[in-house]
Amino acid sequence: MTHFLIRWLIMTIACAVTVALLPGMVPVGTPPLLGIAAFALFMALINASIKPMVHMLALPFSILSFGLVALIINWLFMRLASWLAISLLGVGVQVEGFWWSVFASLLIAIVSSVATAIIGD
Repeated sequence: MTHFLIRWLIMTIACAVTVALLPGMVPVGTPPLLGIAAFALFMALINASIKPMVHMLALPFSILSFGLVALIINWLFMRLASWLAISLLGVGVQVEGFWWSVFASLLIAIVSSVATAIIGD
């Protein structure tokens, strides 16, 4: 359980930096940090549960399309996390479009790897 909480903290930090830097990601909810934390919670749950299986199943198509399928899967999971957070909790992060989710995925990956190196996992 502690491992998941650390991963959630790292994802929250990465999402907060991403929301601060990208205008295409808008926090929804009264305290913006609560929306970012809710979005990060659903992103962490998706990344830990179904994302590895879907990427494995889509690997042949991703290879044939030079990674385009992987970008689409990341976009869909980001939209799913946004929808779940806003629908279930009333707070979250609204992703404005496909390219903003691509930039957000890259930025979240960079920031979370730096935060993981600092915090330790």
